[in-house]
Amino acid sequence: MANFELTREFVEELKSLIENQDNEAVSGILEELHPADIAELFEELNIDEAKYIYFLLDDDKAADVIIELDENDRLRFLEALPSEVIARRFIDKMDSDDAADVISEFDLDRQQEVLSYIEDVNVAGDIVDLLNYDENSAGGLMAKELIKVKENWSIPTCLRSMRRQAENIDEVYYVYVVDNNGVLKGTLSLKKMLLSSTNKLVSDIYNPDVISVGVDATAEEVSNIMDKYGLVALPVVDPVGRLVGRITIDDVVDFMREEAGKDYALASGITGDVESSDSVWLLTRARVPWLFIGLVGGLFGSRVVGSFEGVLDIYPQLAFFMPLIAAMGGNVGIQSSAIVVQSIAAGTMGLDSPFKKLLKEFSVAFLNATLLSALAFAYNYILGSPEALTLTVSGAMFSVVIFASVFGALVPLFLDKIKIDPAVATGPFVTTLNDIIGMGIYLTIGTYFYQWMT
Repeated sequence: MANFELTREFVEELKSLIENQDNEAVSGILEELHPADIAELFEELNIDEAKYIYFLLDDDKAADVIIELDENDRLRFLEALPSEVIARRFIDKMDSDDAADVISEFDLDRQQEVLSYIEDVNVAGDIVDLLNYDENSAGGLMAKELIKVKENWSIPTCLRSMRRQAENIDEVYYVYVVDNNGVLKGTLSLKKMLLSSTNKLVSDIYNPDVISVGVDATAEEVSNIMDKYGLVALPVVDPVGRLVGRITIDDVVDFMREEAGKDYALASGITGDVESSDSVWLLTRARVPWLFIGLVGGLFGSRVVGSFEGVLDIYPQLAFFMPLIAAMGGNVGIQSSAIVVQSIAAGTMGLDSPFKKLLKEFSVAFLNATLLSALAFAYNYILGSPEALTLTVSGAMFSVVIFASVFGALVPLFLDKIKIDPAVATGPFVTTLNDIIGMGIYLTIGTYFYQWMT
């Protein structure tokens, strides 16, 4: 299947075919597209056009497209369909974790209505079980579909059961071994099973070294475990060790992508979970809080500069380098806080004490400050700037870089300590405070040098 590129010409041609109800031509186009490509195409269509396309897809592909859709687009489309169609055309064709994700977007009444149309009671029960877990927990991420065998089974019995179970699973990553109570005991190698004699039992050949996670583990803990051990699937157990599901790597990747987007939004000064397709009101409400902080910070900064009005009247050259000092303070602070936030997110902060981390940031800041202040000194010296200005700029550069680095590392450590998402530290909060304090440091040093040398 060739890589698909969505173009305006393609969309217009497809819209024309839909308008003319050319089922054969539209079906031919859809047959060549991956579900992710059809989901991307959906964003360019209205509800009626999207419904026309969906009813031309086979059930399995239609279900895959629903999963690929953005949450807002998916909800917009599904709300236009009867609950019976949603249950029998989409939900019945999905893995339990995907089905639970889709149904969770409805209100409680619509959830119950959709579930009532699912013919297989066991499938409906699995979805209900998953809906009871927090969406950002291992229970909320896991799927019920997996292959498990009992440790006291013979190889032929094991093979027959695996064939039946595999019919409902798209990808078989591991075969899990349980005892008669359903407690997870280990994993079974397909190769070892095929090479073993038929009189062997599963207990003779399975691997007892298995990494699992509890249903209440956070999604972040799950992603860290799978990343650390290079797992493509992770079994989930209940408090007594019984196997209840598995988490696959695609579910963890989705979570990590969402978290990265949220962290980037916070670092950029955007609160809440918003998309570019949201209303103007929602987008404004998400951005205003941090913009307000920036405004307040700017006003305080102007007060700081205003308090040195007399100095600036006498030595106006000081104003030339104010943007440079502010920019360097903001950049250094963001760099420092970003490194700390990354360490916290990756779970590696526990290896170093906060004091050791701050000491390391101070050492890096000292070297950077020395280099940058030396360059600033050389620049002013070569251009023949007044001696007081040369010393002020280089001295302030040195002080601001050290302060911004330590402050940028300290804030996310403090926020993490009090259980607040440290990603907020990399946004306007650090930048604004660095601007205010950096200006104060610069003008204070400038006042001292000019008074001392005149």
